[in-house]
Amino acid sequence: MSLQNEPLTPAEGYAETAYRFDAIPEQSYAPQNEMLHGRILETRLPWGSYLGVNPTTYQYSDLWFREYQYIGDDYNDYTMINESRWSKRVDENVNDFYRINRFLFILFTHGFSFIRGGGWFVFGIISVCTLLFIFAADTLLQAFTPLLIATAVCGIATILRQLWEKHELKFYNSNRNWSNDYAFCRRTGMVKTFRGIFPFYEFDAYIEMTVGTQGSQFHSLKLIHRYPHRSPDSFSKRPLEFSFTVDGSIAQRYAAWDMLQRYMDVSQPLPDVPELEPFRHLDPTTKAYDEAGKRGRPATYWRDLYANSSEEELKALREAHRSEVDSTIWGGRPDLMELSVPNYRETRKGEPEDVNDFGRFPWKAGKFVDRPETTPSADSTDQQLNDEPPR
Repeated sequence: MSLQNEPLTPAEGYAETAYRFDAIPEQSYAPQNEMLHGRILETRLPWGSYLGVNPTTYQYSDLWFREYQYIGDDYNDYTMINESRWSKRVDENVNDFYRINRFLFILFTHGFSFIRGGGWFVFGIISVCTLLFIFAADTLLQAFTPLLIATAVCGIATILRQLWEKHELKFYNSNRNWSNDYAFCRRTGMVKTFRGIFPFYEFDAYIEMTVGTQGSQFHSLKLIHRYPHRSPDSFSKRPLEFSFTVDGSIAQRYAAWDMLQRYMDVSQPLPDVPELEPFRHLDPTTKAYDEAGKRGRPATYWRDLYANSSEEELKALREAHRSEVDSTIWGGRPDLMELSVPNYRETRKGEPEDVNDFGRFPWKAGKFVDRPETTPSADSTDQQLNDEPPR
């Protein structure tokens, strides 16, 4: 069930450059980007035609509530995403010596911990070696000394990791800031970077595949600037791009792109995810949407859910949502940007025949079909949301 049948008219509070799906200006031809050759950009995701489904990473965050409780009133400044910007860089008020020591500390505690680390692997290797060479030692103490040392080292790493995970927010609150200078800015419709400020609609979303040393495949969501000659980098020569970390399937990456577009589109309310709930009243479109009763949830829905649910209950909700994202039909939608960029369809018009199975089954990787052509009338009625309360 959709909570919205047509885009809202945003109230005052946005710049004239703010992004709206129905007001993308005409742009120049998309040039051939030579720096993209050799990269496996398997598909370009479509603009518009929102499905209103958020990625599970954001819909049910593992860390959100703990950070929100600890940081309190300063949460707006210390969270990656708020009502005005989705930051892509952390500014930390620490020196290089501290950074190096913190890196070494994390490397040790996370690499040798028995909890979600390599502790059991190290313990297993030393145990096997102990059994193989036990009779070569003069005494049992001498034989088991390496195992005792490994156990002590991994045990210390485990304790330190637990202390770090319990108290890391003290560092987060005092030294860490999400940058406003390297971010996707909702109120202006611009993307701020160290190479300049560019309109959001000049970036295209791709699923990129990389191959590991043993043939394993990894997929990531990349946003790449369509006009690299306007955003040159004299050192790397690489195009301006952003990576978005999303756990799970290819469908999760489609959901992340859907969420980012709705976040930037001021004709739409903010995506209904926990990290954005404390700021919904600060965004004009979202405030009007909620006051009209279209959200269908209490103002503190996510806060109350996390406060009153056990980890097992949240895990069940998380897995149910993951199944929902994976079963959503992401393919077969037109691409709105074809109406604004003259040669956009010619540059890449295909998509996987089955988006949900793409990347999951290697033998389907080569099956692509043409994306449906875009018409103004089709897209004007296709921007609907599905931020439906979980059943």
